[in-house]
Amino acid sequence: MLGFLLLLTAPTPPPRPPLLTPTATDTSVPAIGRAWPVGARPTVLRGWEPPATVYGRGHRGVDLAAPPGSPVRAVAPGRVSFAGRVAGKGVVSVELTGTDLRTTYEPVTASVEKGTEVAAGEVVGTVEPTGSHCTTACVHWGLRRGESYLDPLSLLPPWLLHRGPSRLLPVLDVPLP
Repeated sequence: MLGFLLLLTAPTPPPRPPLLTPTATDTSVPAIGRAWPVGARPTVLRGWEPPATVYGRGHRGVDLAAPPGSPVRAVAPGRVSFAGRVAGKGVVSVELTGTDLRTTYEPVTASVEKGTEVAAGEVVGTVEPTGSHCTTACVHWGLRRGESYLDPLSLLPPWLLHRGPSRLLPVLDVPLP
C-alpha cells in the first residue's frame, strides 16, 4: 500500500518533445548559426539524445538527410580545427568565432584544410556516399563545448529553424521601368 501511495504522489516528469522536431534546447548556446549544414531546411532523421552518463547511450548530434555529393556548409563563421579521416570517415570540425564551441560534420570529404577561416554558409566539403550510421544518406552534425556534447540545433535562430515558405507580395504604387 505504501508503494502505491508513493507512486501516486511522485511528480510526473515533463513530457519530452518529439525527437524529430527541430527545436533549440540549450539556452547557453548562442543562436549564431546563419545556415543549415545541408540544404535549405533538411529533414532531421534523428535528433539529439543526450546520454545519461559520460559513456552512456545516446546520440551526440543530429542526423540530417542529404544525398551523397551534396555540399556541406559551415553553420557559423569560424576556423577549421580538423579536416581528415577518423575511423574511416571524413570529418570536418570548425571552431566557432568568438565562442568556446566547435561543430563537426561527418561523413564529409573535406574541401578545406586545418586553419582555414570559413564564413557562415561557406562550403567545407561534400557528403560522402558511405560511412554514415544512418539507414539512408545523411550528415551527422555535432556540437561540443570542451568535452561536453550539446544540441547543434541550438545554434540556429528561430527564424532559420521554423522558416515557412517564401511568399511574394503585390507591389503597389511602383512605376514600371
